[in-house]
Amino acid sequence: MVETLETPKKHPLVVDRRMRRDQRGDAYRLTALGGLAALSLDALSSVAYGPEAIVLALIPAGIGAVSWTLPVSLAITALLLVLVLSYRQVIAVHPDGGGAYAVAKKDLGRGAALLAAASLVVDYVLTVAVSLAAGAASLASAFPALADHLLLVTLLGLVVLTVLNLIGIAESAKVLMGPTIVFVLAIFAVIAGGFLHHDPVAVIGTDLGPVEPVEAVGIVLLLKAFSAGCSALTGVEAIANAVPAFRTPAVKRAQHTEMALGALLGIMLIGLSMLIRQYHMVPRGDVTILAQLSAAAFGTGWMFYLTNIAVTVVLVLAANTSFGGLPVLLSLLAKDHRVAHAFAMRSERPVFRYGVGALAILAAIVLLIVKADTHRLLPVFAIGVFIGFTISQIGLVRHWREVRGPGWLPRALLNGFGAVLTAVAGVVLLLEKFREGAWLLLIIIPALVLLFARTENYYAQVAKVLGLGRIPPVPAPGTKTSLIVVPVVTVSALTEQALTTALRLDGEVVAVAVAIEPASAKRLGAQWKEWEPGVPLMVLPAPNRSLVATLVGYVRKQTAKGHQVTVLLTQVETRRWWHRLLHNPRGPVLTAALRARTDAVVATLAVRVD
Repeated sequence: MVETLETPKKHPLVVDRRMRRDQRGDAYRLTALGGLAALSLDALSSVAYGPEAIVLALIPAGIGAVSWTLPVSLAITALLLVLVLSYRQVIAVHPDGGGAYAVAKKDLGRGAALLAAASLVVDYVLTVAVSLAAGAASLASAFPALADHLLLVTLLGLVVLTVLNLIGIAESAKVLMGPTIVFVLAIFAVIAGGFLHHDPVAVIGTDLGPVEPVEAVGIVLLLKAFSAGCSALTGVEAIANAVPAFRTPAVKRAQHTEMALGALLGIMLIGLSMLIRQYHMVPRGDVTILAQLSAAAFGTGWMFYLTNIAVTVVLVLAANTSFGGLPVLLSLLAKDHRVAHAFAMRSERPVFRYGVGALAILAAIVLLIVKADTHRLLPVFAIGVFIGFTISQIGLVRHWREVRGPGWLPRALLNGFGAVLTAVAGVVLLLEKFREGAWLLLIIIPALVLLFARTENYYAQVAKVLGLGRIPPVPAPGTKTSLIVVPVVTVSALTEQALTTALRLDGEVVAVAVAIEPASAKRLGAQWKEWEPGVPLMVLPAPNRSLVATLVGYVRKQTAKGHQVTVLLTQVETRRWWHRLLHNPRGPVLTAALRARTDAVVATLAVRVD
């Protein structure tokens, strides 16, 4: 006998594309490189506004204070290293995703988990708004004619992102790969080109005049610059929040992506800060700091436009980190009964479409309110990020203290140090930006916490009423007589189908008509007598000329007599949705009234009209 290796089984060819997607499974998830493109653009693109935020915080102390940009950036990079190492641990400890929420739920309790969830929701929504608004501002730096249409540009970018993510995250990662590579290469080219020139090749933007120092460089000013520059750290947590989106082995792929993100972001942040210090770069009218650096490195030729267009595209696409992270977070909250259960439903891609849609709507509302102004968003945006950072670090400290495995103490010290840094940065930024909009967090985050808590309480009450999680007793034999009510308007094939279906059920069948118009009721009675379907017709008087009130009243009287009533309604189903507008809408109205005001069972017989 000759043994042969068994040929691997192949899936049979399936015509339906959705079935083929199900068979492919992991193919619709992210690789490490795809994760860097789909989930890291928020963090990578933050170099477009992070260094500028540092400069804006330092400039009140005069042009000479701009030289402190590099030391502040080095401190932020040190914090970045702490966060990357920390979130690498989060990925290993919480492979189901959720980031700060998962850590808080496991190690800090319900209150901290709700606070973390609220801060993450704010972070994700504002990430979309900030990225799109900053992208529009960057584009206007290269093309000033767009300066009056920033809101329109941001909304168009939001529509594109929403469509991409409804298609599926793996497909969107493929789309994002090219722009990510071009952006990273362009930033490195700016850094390299800048170091080759002692003086700027070109100077762009409007001179805002001499800078008059209004305060001295001190610890408070440096803390302000540090806190403002920490906006460059936004998005570091997105990979840990979306671990399930990676291909197997998801944990290792997510960890590799997190480390690559930290290395790229740190190098770009330090390199750009060195150029700012070299050129003594200060804010100028109608242009961003990054646009000035690209002009200083390349001049205003084709490389200048390529760089700024790449920056714009990536800033717009950076919002994709939220589309990858927030739907996963909402699905975890839904499983914990803290948001509507619909957010845990996946489509066939698989995509959490309810989460994607909710994020798009909320981001659009924010953009409309602030009119796509980046500076109005950054204060609230950064503080929300720091809350999540701090909770995650504190949770991991407690985790390591309880586990006490090999090397637990250095890990706990690392996370504790990170918690102190992020907490200090958050408090400083809250105090500094309180009057500029940061006070809104004191309303938004508690409101979200209350919403999550009330939703969880509601689901707990429903579970108690419905006996969910408990084995019910054996049903008792029926003692009530069954009555099947078939509302009719006229004698037709539709009525015949309804009566035929009702007669197949177990119970007494009665046809009921409401005499809203006496002439029509009399004509129906004559037709019924001529037809003789074997089912009695009861014509109910309607002094108030209300079909719904009359039928509801009849059903309630029958249930009061001890009958188990089933109301069988017919509904016409059309091939095209707009044809439904041509049919009488009383069916859904009657269904809603019977379910809300009676104890009857309401059944619907769908009759298709092709």
